[in-house]
Amino acid sequence: MNSLSNRIFSILNFRLEAGYRPPFLAAVFLMTISTIASGQSQAPLKSDTQFWNDTQLTVPMNKQVDFVLTLTTRTRRNITVLADERWGVGWVIKVNKYLSFNPFYFHREADPPHLRHEREERLTLGATLRFPVKKFTLVERNWFEHRWRSPQINAWRYRNRIQLEHPFTLNKTKFTGYVADEVFYDWSVHDWVRNRFTVGANHAFNKHFTLDLYIMRQNDGRTKPGDINVLGSQLRFKM
Repeated sequence: MNSLSNRIFSILNFRLEAGYRPPFLAAVFLMTISTIASGQSQAPLKSDTQFWNDTQLTVPMNKQVDFVLTLTTRTRRNITVLADERWGVGWVIKVNKYLSFNPFYFHREADPPHLRHEREERLTLGATLRFPVKKFTLVERNWFEHRWRSPQINAWRYRNRIQLEHPFTLNKTKFTGYVADEVFYDWSVHDWVRNRFTVGANHAFNKHFTLDLYIMRQNDGRTKPGDINVLGSQLRFKM
């Protein structure tokens, strides 16, 4: 594109020297060519600051099974551009107080920095283990995901998240603080491709609403941008 625009400007410069004056539409066309060429020459961002928001609605079916609806939005370019939207449906199947299974389906639409619109259908099969140790709780979440993607190829992915929780009180208000680390293995490239480290806290206002706020650092050497600082929130509603 750059060579094409340079050739056009060379021809235009020759004609201007000869006294030629291009019509208005031709000038607009040349300006458009220049803008496109300039935009394509910019490399995708390697790092970014983003805001992620998740809204979750849980509907208990019985004592062992919850039906869950989720909606997620993500903004990029230092929290100025909406980049990613997704919604999902699934179930939390509680075997006992230590083990639950989490089958979910997600749909995703995204416009990343490289300007190729992405679409994805995702099936997630997971299990979560909880290990209470005095006032601490260790939570291990294991997810296997099959991703039907466009324009990327379809692929399987494994995600393992270890989270340590501990309750605390601030101004007589009860919170649960946590630190977590999650790693991703992608079978399309046969490699561990991503790591997310998170620090956050949540507060249950009542039995129907819980607010979760967190900060996250993501490192990923394959996607652009892969190194991301995230400010995040999750609004959890329960019927």
